[in-house]
Amino acid sequence: MKIHLIVVGKTTDRHMEALIADYTQRVGHYVPFSMEVIPELKNAKSLSFEQQKDREGELILRSLGDGDWVVLLDEGGQEFRSVDFARYVDRRCASGARRLVFVVGGPYGFSKAVYDRSREKLSLSRMTFSHQMVRLFFVEQLYRAMTILRGEPYHHE
Repeated sequence: MKIHLIVVGKTTDRHMEALIADYTQRVGHYVPFSMEVIPELKNAKSLSFEQQKDREGELILRSLGDGDWVVLLDEGGQEFRSVDFARYVDRRCASGARRLVFVVGGPYGFSKAVYDRSREKLSLSRMTFSHQMVRLFFVEQLYRAMTILRGEPYHHE
C-alpha cells in the first residue's frame, strides 16, 4: 500500500521545510510515501470562510482516487498514542485499499464534501498547531510508526 499526504498551501519556513523533507525521506525507506501540496487559493481574502473551504475541498477531492482510504487530520478526530498509531497504520496498510491518504486542510478546515468522502478523522493533539507544524508532526509520527513496527530503537517506551 502507498501512503499519501495531501496538504493545503506550501510550507513557507525553510527550516520547517527541511525537517519535513528529512522525515519524508526517512518514511520512504519503509513504505511508498508521497506528499501533495494543494496550492493556496488566489484572492482568498475576497472569499468567505465557507467559500474557501468549498474551493479547497474541490481541489482535494480531485486528488483522490476511488480506492483511496481517506483520513482527515482534524481536531475532532480520534487520538492515538504513538504505539497505537503504528498498529493503526499497520492495519490500514493490510486492509486492501490502494492508498492510505491523510489530508491536512486549510486554515478553516474541510468542506462538507471532503468530510463526506473521508472514512475517518484523526487528531494529532487536543492543542492547536499551525498547518505547517502539523505536516512536520505527522511525518515524524509516521516515521516513528514505521520504526515501531520494525522494532527499531527510535521510539522508547
